[in-house]
Amino acid sequence: MFARECDPVVDIFDLRHKERVFSDRAHAGEMLAGLLDAWSGTNAIVLAVPTGGVPVASSVALLLGLELDVVPVAKIAPEFDIQVGYGALAFDGTLELNEAARVALGISDQDRDEAIVRAQERVRLEVEALRGNRPFPDLVHRPVILVDDGIASGFTIDVALRALHNRGARSILVATPTSHTEALRRVGPHAEGLYVANLRSGAQFRVADAYQRWTEVTLQEAGCLLEETRRGRHES
Repeated sequence: MFARECDPVVDIFDLRHKERVFSDRAHAGEMLAGLLDAWSGTNAIVLAVPTGGVPVASSVALLLGLELDVVPVAKIAPEFDIQVGYGALAFDGTLELNEAARVALGISDQDRDEAIVRAQERVRLEVEALRGNRPFPDLVHRPVILVDDGIASGFTIDVALRALHNRGARSILVATPTSHTEALRRVGPHAEGLYVANLRSGAQFRVADAYQRWTEVTLQEAGCLLEETRRGRHES
């Protein structure tokens, strides 16, 4: 396999449009770290979108010797399918909604409002469990590598990008194991670079289809992995 740059996207050409290419999130992070080798040992910081992005980002951070932290963002999605997002909410209150997508999904105004409340509660829990009282890292003078386990619509990453810019980040790279090509059109204008191991297209796209083993990551699992990664970095 080899990496091929399609400005501004860097991907692995041999993995394009394929499914089940990663055994799990940790393996996906290892593949992604290979695309990000130029940042090994630098002052860049890896920021994971909880919770699924944490195992991916952990592999990236450990392999590149970088600091790991999280940027809590919750998808706004219908209860009948949480993978189908039509918006997202970040820890700082940054909110984005696609009203056209909401209407197409048949989501009422009341259901939308209830989904936003669920997202607010999810973000609160993520902040409490994964950040606690720790101060948010200074992002002004260091590159940020923003990691999630996949990009379907682009809402979650786009809101995360906006929130990080609000925090003073000047250089943000988006890195993810798998993404729909159309989603990158939403994300691209707000990122300095896009790193995607497995680019896919088509009408039916699910992040989970890139993985052989796919399970939900609990807040407890994410928290333990963050602590293990930090200890591993300090001990290496």
